[in-house]
Amino acid sequence: MLEQTRDMTTTLTLAAGKVAVLASEHAVEADARRALSPEVVQALVNAGFARHSVPVAQGGAEASFSELLAALVEVGKGCASASWCGLTLASSGRIASFLPAEGREEIWDLGADTPLASALPPAGRAVRVPGGWELSGRWAFVSGIDFAEWALVCVLTKREDEVEPLFCALRRDEYRIDDTWFTLGMRGTGSRTVVVDGVFVPDRRTCAQRDVVAGRNGEAAPAGRGVPVRGAMPPLFVAPALGAALAALTVWAGELRAKKRDGLPVPRHPGLREVLARSSAELDAARLVVERASAVADAGQVSEDDVVRAARDATLAADLVRAAVNRLVRQGGTSVQTDGHPLQRAWRDVNGALSHAMLRPEFSAAPFTERAYWPVG
Repeated sequence: MLEQTRDMTTTLTLAAGKVAVLASEHAVEADARRALSPEVVQALVNAGFARHSVPVAQGGAEASFSELLAALVEVGKGCASASWCGLTLASSGRIASFLPAEGREEIWDLGADTPLASALPPAGRAVRVPGGWELSGRWAFVSGIDFAEWALVCVLTKREDEVEPLFCALRRDEYRIDDTWFTLGMRGTGSRTVVVDGVFVPDRRTCAQRDVVAGRNGEAAPAGRGVPVRGAMPPLFVAPALGAALAALTVWAGELRAKKRDGLPVPRHPGLREVLARSSAELDAARLVVERASAVADAGQVSEDDVVRAARDATLAADLVRAAVNRLVRQGGTSVQTDGHPLQRAWRDVNGALSHAMLRPEFSAAPFTERAYWPVG
């Protein structure tokens, strides 16, 4: 169990800078171990990522999407995997906030800093039994599962002729972890596989996926929980990669400053000036786009137009971040491609993070175009 020693006077955004420094010091280790170091995990929890979306009634912060976005970008400058795990902590807390009151009290019985992990796509099998469900199955790519005290998995349930995806909360002793996380990028997230064999999950620890996705809660809830997933989460999924890309830009400019290219000092080389200016502009544009989307989500009363635009804009931001980092690596020379070089790691992490389904253009394009331009009859 992680120690819950967060300084309550420190905001998440301010604390994120300290986490970024520590995460940067352990980034190479995280890459090699395929998991964050315990020190970085504890720093994320102490900073307030786990409690960020937890209801005030359970001692949480119920804080804004904009604050979380800024903090994730900051941590991403030190280590994209650490930032992604910070996002996992916060987003898993948001999912758990849709559980019935009894379930919320059970999960956060020891405090709002309890680390959670979640598996979003439905998998596994659930059989209805008195008072709940009997669960079995495998859920892959569960980021931060190594240090989570609870896991929220989504399973397809069937009642009569209706199939409904259901989130189920599992204690750490109710599942095991298979080490299946061997990837090109985002290695430090430790996104391994959760395995469950015939575990009973009471109804108080379940909530309908459709309610979470729609931001629909039967109780009075702050604006953050009333926002549909696509209106709030896609911009946050860009943040770890954006932070890594901003750090990569600084590294690239610093390393090339004293070098020559085509007989010219790099700062006087017109082609490389263009690379630096264009990449910097793309990252600025990406940040502005996701900041606007998060600000809209924080304002409440999010319309369907806002939801489809947020998903569209996050996809654009992802493309801008990816293009900037790919250009820097392409123009950085052979040295930046060596193992252990921060630009190589940033390139792997950015391309890995931005391949997430939440940021795929084919998923955001149809809802946006149908809403704004080509309505389907």
